[in-house]
Amino acid sequence: MPSISSPTLLPRHLAILLMITVATMFAANHVAARLAFDNGTGLLLAVLTRSGVACLILLTLVIAQKKRFWLPPGTWPWQLAVGLLIAIQSVSLYSAVARLPVVIALLLVNTYPIQLALLTWALGGPRPSLRSCLIMGTILIGLLIVLDIPSWLTDLEALGPGWLAGIGYGLIAAFVFACALWVTEHRLAAVGSTLRSLLTMQTVLIVMVIGGLLGAVPGGMNLPESNVGWVGLALLALLYGSGFSILFIFVPRLDMARNAPVMNIEPVASLVIGYFVLGQMLSPIQLLGGAVVVSGIVVLSLSKVR
Repeated sequence: MPSISSPTLLPRHLAILLMITVATMFAANHVAARLAFDNGTGLLLAVLTRSGVACLILLTLVIAQKKRFWLPPGTWPWQLAVGLLIAIQSVSLYSAVARLPVVIALLLVNTYPIQLALLTWALGGPRPSLRSCLIMGTILIGLLIVLDIPSWLTDLEALGPGWLAGIGYGLIAAFVFACALWVTEHRLAAVGSTLRSLLTMQTVLIVMVIGGLLGAVPGGMNLPESNVGWVGLALLALLYGSGFSILFIFVPRLDMARNAPVMNIEPVASLVIGYFVLGQMLSPIQLLGGAVVVSGIVVLSLSKVR
């Protein structure tokens, strides 16, 4: 009989279908967040609500699995660092979503594999291969097309000040997420994934509460101004919590090393949902750039396991 540590993998078509579903739920979460922000919801309140639901789910899993609330010696500072990094990443990501079309914000954040590869090299890891460098360069070219840089050069005020800030927040979100992944892999490998995730979400929750009490973000704890805003707030928490739970519960059976690139469908799903819910649409040339970015990220992900 298969052991608990080696669960039976799902048939690949079911695993891929499940991962596409989860990626679509994450995309819908970001569209719901934009809907909430457009109707007066505070940034910190949105992150607090999302992390609160995730905490409840993870706490239930920890209790159900009878996990010990214990960390190996010397790992507490690193666990706290990951929690703070994810808090920054969450705020930065939603800040980008509030200022940019959702698909562009997600494409910016999905540059984290490039930043992780460069960070790992800078910290003494292996240097990216020539093939990886060419792929990363192609991704960056696609990103420049998506951001419609030629329009910027002809009319710097055409897109408004929010775009520049949104791009900055998106890249910051990608960078701090890459840092969190590096710390998790190199400093927290001995910590169980359930407990690590719970402590991370708890840190995010506490940071959001403190930030709200201190007024760190103007209007950060504002309640939605309309029913649409409340619906957006509820959906972002429900979609993220549900998607996170499904992925977390089934990840041992999904053969992630082989199937993880499927998750890169998230920007595509956000483009479709954003069009129908928010009326957001990219130009044909931006769609081409987005296709280049997603394809490059998939190839880069596959290159790590081939």
